[in-house]
Amino acid sequence: MKQVHAARHAPEAHLVKGFLESNGIAAVVRGEYLTSGWGELPVDVCSVWIEDDRQYDRAQALLLAFLRGDFAREFRGQGWRCPKCGEQLEGQFTQCWKCGTRRPA
Repeated sequence: MKQVHAARHAPEAHLVKGFLESNGIAAVVRGEYLTSGWGELPVDVCSVWIEDDRQYDRAQALLLAFLRGDFAREFRGQGWRCPKCGEQLEGQFTQCWKCGTRRPA
């Protein structure tokens, strides 16, 4: 296991974990229950770790693009229609809010 991100808080760590998993990289959050001790503990106590060390470089590249906002800019203005229920969605959504169907590739 390798650490790929030191989070400021648990919600940020889980957002990063979910992003990595949506890109096929198994990840875990460690130390989220220790954040109440911040001030006495190291800053990186709440962090995201990947399970397969071989995916470290890919995880770092994806995470860098995610934190820069590259994925949000890529889909801005490119709305899509859900193939299952027909709901019209804005470009930044990767899943239909109404029925949960994933955005087609």
